[in-house]
Amino acid sequence: MTGRYSRTLGLARGIDGLTAAAGRLVAWLVLAMVLLGAYNAIGRYLGRSLQLHLSSNAYIELQWYLFSLVFLLGGADALRRNVHVRVDVLFSRLSPRSRAWIDLAGTVLFLLPFAVFALLVSWPSVANSWATLEGSPDPGGLPRYPIKSMILVSFGLLLLQGISQLVKILAVLFGGAE
Repeated sequence: MTGRYSRTLGLARGIDGLTAAAGRLVAWLVLAMVLLGAYNAIGRYLGRSLQLHLSSNAYIELQWYLFSLVFLLGGADALRRNVHVRVDVLFSRLSPRSRAWIDLAGTVLFLLPFAVFALLVSWPSVANSWATLEGSPDPGGLPRYPIKSMILVSFGLLLLQGISQLVKILAVLFGGAE
């Protein structure tokens, strides 16, 4: 393998490592979300019986924030692990080189432009949310600006993973694949 391919595949491995770390975080977030959801449900019914406030808007919003993070951060890891939805039912029957050409077209024509578009469109809303320190409209709710920032983080991570995928696809098509 030439030095050029080694360096670019090293970049792809570095991005894959970052995305894998996000995937491991998502697994823990799922656990936290399920536990919090169970607490919210039990607290709501038990609280009614005991005439106590065992749940709050903050806990309910935190559950929704965790749910959002699972999907926002999980997308890039799903792409890395190749467990995302495929629209081509014949894809698995094709040769690795043919699949690489399809992946190249999908990555260049759809994935990368979509990630860039999402970043550009989301930026003003996130910036405005930070400028106003946007909070929940519900009493006792959580601030909104941190979770809105995760939109940028997640699409940035998806863009990086798309670049990693592109490097690996090009290595398959033009040599240098391990």
